[in-house]
Amino acid sequence: MLARLSRIVPLLIVLAVVAAIVYLVATWRYSPNKAKEILIRVFTWFTGVLSAAFAVICGYVWLDGNMDVLELAAAFLITSLVALGATRICHAVFVRHHPNWKKKAQKTERIDGDKR
Repeated sequence: MLARLSRIVPLLIVLAVVAAIVYLVATWRYSPNKAKEILIRVFTWFTGVLSAAFAVICGYVWLDGNMDVLELAAAFLITSLVALGATRICHAVFVRHHPNWKKKAQKTERIDGDKR
């Protein structure tokens, strides 16, 4: 069991490194809240693509009948789905703590009838 779980360590390391780089660059360039927003958006996309790719791989390998590769692909699929779920939980917590984050500044119009 431990040997099977050790196969996903490289994927976890890649996810952690990507998260650290994206967050540090976005924090340096923007603000911490904007960095969290960017990180959530990037990780939703990234883990969604990984999940879809590993689901296709699992389907292909299952039809091919190669159970060893199916176990490996399924472990990666589960890892990417857990990461996607964690990302969505982070999004829900972020929105709960910052309810006005979607409201962007808009151009104003004068309503007093003065056309300057």
